[in-house]
Amino acid sequence: MKADLKEKLESMVELVDNVMVDPDVDIEYFIPEVITTSTEVKEGELPFIVVKYAEDASLERKIHLHEHHYNQSAQEIANFVTFSVEQFKEEIDSLKYGAQ
Repeated sequence: MKADLKEKLESMVELVDNVMVDPDVDIEYFIPEVITTSTEVKEGELPFIVVKYAEDASLERKIHLHEHHYNQSAQEIANFVTFSVEQFKEEIDSLKYGAQ
């Protein structure tokens, strides 16, 4: 991995961790050479972030980082991840409390 991409992804992880402080979700990462906290890795898989609902770990979403994300800034990638996490939380709320 190139040094500038590694630095960008490290910054993205930091931005996401600062914004997504939420007791309802757990966030795991699989970004080789940057951070790996996920155990759900298959060989050759793209870097990803797993978001799990804290009360029911079977409710989860895997957010893949594709090559086109690498051309974006750390803030843009973090915004994409944060938006995806918020969508996941809304879907869980809809399941838990019904559509509103």
